[in-house]
Amino acid sequence: MKNRPREKASYENVPQPIRDDGAGATDFGPRDVMRDLENPDMLVPPATDAGTIPNLKFSFSDTHMQLNHGGWSREVTVRELPIATTLAGVNMRLTPGGVRELHWHKQSEWAYMILGRARITSVDQDGRNFIADVGAGDLWFFPAGIPHSIQGLEEGCEFLLVFDDGSFSEFDTFTITDWFAHTPKDVLAANFGVPESAFANIPTKQRYIFQTKTPGSLESDEVSDPYGTVPKSFTHRLLAQDPIVTPGGTVRIVDSTNFPISTSIAAALVEIKPGGMREMHWHPNKDEWQYYLSGIGRMTVFAASGTARTFNYRAGDVGYVPFAMGHYIQNTCNQSLWFLEIFKSNRFADVSLNQWMALTPKELVQDHLHVGPELINALRKEKWPVVKYTGIDKSSRKE
Repeated sequence: MKNRPREKASYENVPQPIRDDGAGATDFGPRDVMRDLENPDMLVPPATDAGTIPNLKFSFSDTHMQLNHGGWSREVTVRELPIATTLAGVNMRLTPGGVRELHWHKQSEWAYMILGRARITSVDQDGRNFIADVGAGDLWFFPAGIPHSIQGLEEGCEFLLVFDDGSFSEFDTFTITDWFAHTPKDVLAANFGVPESAFANIPTKQRYIFQTKTPGSLESDEVSDPYGTVPKSFTHRLLAQDPIVTPGGTVRIVDSTNFPISTSIAAALVEIKPGGMREMHWHPNKDEWQYYLSGIGRMTVFAASGTARTFNYRAGDVGYVPFAMGHYIQNTCNQSLWFLEIFKSNRFADVSLNQWMALTPKELVQDHLHVGPELINALRKEKWPVVKYTGIDKSSRKE
């Protein structure tokens, strides 16, 4: 009994599921307080949230780490986030010289370099090769079935891989060592025209990620090709693009119009500055798969039929928005919020609520919403993907 007051006092700074209007009650039972601190708008949802929208968030921190000599990998698929049926993601790290072995997939592979540098290689179906170095902010795209490899350079690298199938698994991959290990040596000898002894030391299983020496210069790795190089580059320098700049942040859009080889995945790299918001909008073509690179934010998704739900996100989290659902994303910290919007599509497309209303007869909008000139005259016919938002309670921001 003597300890009761002290236990009660220890909860003074612990968030409780109580809204400002008094709804809710304290929770002194078993709970993960650290997770509640990271998800304030899930613990205390806005009063406008309603209904039973499924989970639209999963963190790479909650996934299984595949550790190898040469690097690591982890993935978010429909197994981890069942709503995400269109795309799956893999976060991978390679040491200096670490190799993601020669392999290919049934799915197309789109990648964003998070940090460091890597060398990628590939050969297409017409025997044309491609060897290039990529750095932070660069992309690559390998069409389904096209073989390729990735190797960390001097400082190593970390990157995000996105595949155009939510059921994809990085461990359901065609690898060169796995095929060799499961092919009789006499067949290998006949295929390559060498004695069986040439295969005496081949691996007995796939290597997946392994350590070797850091490669030399790009020129030293060049392989002359009688058929030439691929006609469409497999890489794109996203950060070299001039961004769309608005008062609330920046957006860089990449799809088949400026990265022609990327025929099945489109994306946008979004920066929301402190006090900014990715405007209220929806996508008229495909579901949206998100990856948060830095900062802290919250997203509310409107699913029609009187339903809406808010989620909190931070670096390393995956978000998802099903097809055509309205949503917005707010920066809730004092640094820029950076994230990727990714779509299983050859084109990026979104519909702005603000622009739609601005290009609709004023009287019709007024009759719908019972609003006056203050709103009507502020509507913009030009799309601003990121707006300056001043309605966030600064006391709730995270450093």
